[in-house]
Amino acid sequence: MILGFIGTGKISSSIIYGIFNSKLKIKRIYISSRNRNIAKKLTKNFRQVKILNNNQEIINKSSTIFLGITPSVGEKILPKLIFSKKKKIISLISTINLEKLKKITKNKNIVRAIPLPPIKINKGPIVICPPNKNTKNLLKYLGTVIEIGNEKLSHKFWSTASIMAAFYETLNISSNWLIKKGINKNIANNYIAELFLSLSQDAVNKKSQGFKKLVADSQTPNGLNMQVLKELQKEKYYTKFIKALENINRRVNK
Repeated sequence: MILGFIGTGKISSSIIYGIFNSKLKIKRIYISSRNRNIAKKLTKNFRQVKILNNNQEIINKSSTIFLGITPSVGEKILPKLIFSKKKKIISLISTINLEKLKKITKNKNIVRAIPLPPIKINKGPIVICPPNKNTKNLLKYLGTVIEIGNEKLSHKFWSTASIMAAFYETLNISSNWLIKKGINKNIANNYIAELFLSLSQDAVNKKSQGFKKLVADSQTPNGLNMQVLKELQKEKYYTKFIKALENINRRVNK
């Protein structure tokens, strides 16, 4: 299998690391030199990775091409490139829809994917649209593939995928609070990381029950968990959270 990456930012590099952490057999990966620091690091870590300075050469030498560029860069460079009909394209671009991608690339063999940075350790959901056997067989080694047939519905996942920084800030605030109360920094960070890991794993194990039940089961009448939840609800924390999701949803659907 020969892969090509146009764009070598955070997500593209995470996918490449994930590939080499998985059981996938890769003959060669060609990457662009757009982010030279990341590109050089990848070639240093993996002998199968090679930098090419010409995007058209990446396309010509690869069977599957990942588009890991920003929408503005995509609008600028993609019309100048030639994709043969045999090439498989996986777009990681957030706001260029399938219809426009097919028109720009003159290729109908395109799948849009929404991976997250934990793909680097072969964890996390990977939304793909439309359902595609080849793409699923490639990405299933890197995380949990979720196939969505309706492109407009697939856009909704961009909103929930945008909560990463807010999630990590919750960890950051919790750990810093412990540190300010006199807890050693390493102990505080370890505790908070393990706490959220265990809660997430419990949610995975019990996902069929629905998360509403987890909310109920984690509380006791007038208990500590109930108090925190009620205080956050009183401050409209979750209302503001939903508003943020709606704002992102409007942004990606423009």
